[in-house]
Amino acid sequence: MTQIEPGRTQQPVSNNSMALIVYILYFIAYFVGITAIVGVIIAHVQKGAGDALLDSHYDFQIRTFWVGVLYLVVGTILTWVLIGFLILAWWFIWSLIRNIKGILALNENRPIVSPTSWMFG
Repeated sequence: MTQIEPGRTQQPVSNNSMALIVYILYFIAYFVGITAIVGVIIAHVQKGAGDALLDSHYDFQIRTFWVGVLYLVVGTILTWVLIGFLILAWWFIWSLIRNIKGILALNENRPIVSPTSWMFG
């Protein structure tokens, strides 16, 4: 039996391990792209199975993947006119910020305020 000190309340434990795994897979995807596909599949499967906090993270992760694919496709097509390199640089910075913000919010048990935003949530 666990004993709780007087004056301290026990925090509810959220099973956020799958959402954390998706963020980690997205970080690994900068080196091995296939892990992003695995991550978005996990996010789609897990969405709706958890609480509102986790669902906001799964929505955020799904949106990060699909908008990121759009940026990558457009950036790759436009590299021949050189503006594509700017789009690809923007994608890298944008996705890195979204993943960092998401993992920090998850570790603090905070939901993503605007998971469907195109910017940083």
